[in-house]
Amino acid sequence: MSKNTHWPRAFFLIANGSSELAPGADRQTMGGKAFNLLEMARLGLPVPAALVIGTEYTFAPESCLLPLNAWGLPAMESATGLKLGDERAPLVVSVRSGAPVSMPGMLETLLNVGLCDRTVQGLLRQTGNPRFVWDAYRRLVHLFGTVVAGIPDTAFESALDEMADGRDVRSLDFCEHRTLARRNMDIYLSHTGKAFPQDPRDQLNAAVMAVFHSWDKPKARHYRELNRIKDTMGTAVTIQRMVFGNTGWHSGAGVGFTRNPTTGAPGLWMDYLINAQGEDVVGGQRNAHGHLAMHQSAPQAWAKLQEAAGRLEQHFKGMQDLEFTVQDGDLFLLQTRAGKRTTKAAMRIALDMLEEGLIDRQQAIDRTRDIREEDLVDHQLIADGAKAPILLAAADVACPGVVCGEVTLDPEMAQERARTGAPVVLVRSDARTEDIAGLHVSVGLLTQRGARTSHAAVVARQLGKPCLVACSGMRIDLSARIIRFSDVVVREGDLITLDANNGQVYLGQLSIEAIPDTALVDGLRRLRGQEQAPIPGESDVHKPGKNHGNDQAKGKGERKHQGVQP
Repeated sequence: MSKNTHWPRAFFLIANGSSELAPGADRQTMGGKAFNLLEMARLGLPVPAALVIGTEYTFAPESCLLPLNAWGLPAMESATGLKLGDERAPLVVSVRSGAPVSMPGMLETLLNVGLCDRTVQGLLRQTGNPRFVWDAYRRLVHLFGTVVAGIPDTAFESALDEMADGRDVRSLDFCEHRTLARRNMDIYLSHTGKAFPQDPRDQLNAAVMAVFHSWDKPKARHYRELNRIKDTMGTAVTIQRMVFGNTGWHSGAGVGFTRNPTTGAPGLWMDYLINAQGEDVVGGQRNAHGHLAMHQSAPQAWAKLQEAAGRLEQHFKGMQDLEFTVQDGDLFLLQTRAGKRTTKAAMRIALDMLEEGLIDRQQAIDRTRDIREEDLVDHQLIADGAKAPILLAAADVACPGVVCGEVTLDPEMAQERARTGAPVVLVRSDARTEDIAGLHVSVGLLTQRGARTSHAAVVARQLGKPCLVACSGMRIDLSARIIRFSDVVVREGDLITLDANNGQVYLGQLSIEAIPDTALVDGLRRLRGQEQAPIPGESDVHKPGKNHGNDQAKGKGERKHQGVQP
């Protein structure tokens, strides 16, 4: 391929640990996600083959279609030995965004592109797994309908909920998934007036356009405004061979951090779903499990993930956020990036990595330059012996802290109340990134469903907002603007307190106190030379595993999802 003078500008092929890179290719031209995929492939880690369309096409996306179909796609088919639309060995791909800087969940992703009535039959013969094939197909119609055709997600979710009737979706058999796929096609037809596209090339072209166009969606613009990201930066589009986490009980999908993003403690901190695809974990509509689920169902993949996490930390010199899939016991890495973390976690990680020799003192100083001593505090509830607080429910901790505010049930109400100066807690059924404007003005986030590593939870952590997810003990009635916690009814505007240290929700306003984390404050002072005490790395004062930060989040709020601790 490198000798092919017709290879298009700003197209990159990642396969077999190498890449056909055009001159000058870097993180800016191929996007951070693809650049890190290339780095992982070069390290010999298991990365599915990928074709990358560079960021320069963001503002004229139609111009990428000719080179994609004439040169890019044939090169990817050659690298994989599969062909898009082939009835016997179909190539099935994901189509993902990838800006030069991380924008978790703000841009679109499509999975299972290339499935149609014709290729489904080929995949059925190839795998002998009808439950997996029809599950993948109904997912494609759902995602394509929402992302490409703009159909409300609720139309497809309602059909899924009706079919599941309270059961775990993963328990549905192939007949039920096949019925759902057909029902999703009917929904697509009724909303668009057109049949779901049966030409895989049409699907791929439309998916690429949708991902490029997502650069200008409101949630993406708002995120860039908050984080001072230039609109002119653009996004790349990565077309990657699908690996499937929904082929059975030895498969799954997960997101992991190489260190705890809330406390900074060493050890993999992760969410994992058996027999699922990645969107189930990061999308915010499903609850997830911790590392034990992966260890028990795919022990060899778990061991390889631990090894890969260590290699990536050594290579990138920082805490990493990984997305991965396990297909029939085999591990595949789909993404690595610098992990979003709380301020306290950032402080502890910098001190620990300095001591471990992973970074030098100047790098530690640079990474903690914006941290103030007053940021290194624990907010805790003050016990009131006169009156016991009313505990409403328990939930999983995605970002620690304690806050009190008015219940608001949608981002618009959160913004309206916040403009009056009222502290508000955003309460939602799902953790969705579309709520970023409301999340930004809220003091905390509480969701009925969703994993700790969902994109919305990651954004909440980045914003420093206490966040509780998977609060199964509450039910939201949007029509009545109320929440039911068992026999207690809380109305929009009522006060609740989130104890996101211990994973608990209380009625009313409770007293909160701020307690300085003296160990981290001392570490910051030593690092900046404000004391004569030895800095970490010059003594045994600051050893990994000692409590340098608030490890309360490893208590009640994480009993369902305990990470691997040293």
